[in-house]
Amino acid sequence: MYEYSNTTSHSPSHSQMIEEIKAKRELMIKSANTLGFTSEQTIKYSQELDELINEYHRMMGQASKPPEEIKFALKQMIMIWPKVLV
Repeated sequence: MYEYSNTTSHSPSHSQMIEEIKAKRELMIKSANTLGFTSEQTIKYSQELDELINEYHRMMGQASKPPEEIKFALKQMIMIWPKVLV
């Protein structure tokens, strides 16, 4: 299971999680474009991204309401990813 690398706090902030999700997503996209969608590296990044997103959702279940910037960032990620596949 993926463990968040922030050692100064028990739980990362929402913005830290979003930034880490964005960075992992970019790595995955670059890997897919370079090595292919089924390469080991791309799949590894995809699985790590899944873990980050799952962790983010667990955090959100404990939070009262996500900030608008986080909801917008997640919507952007969902909308952009299918365009990369084309």
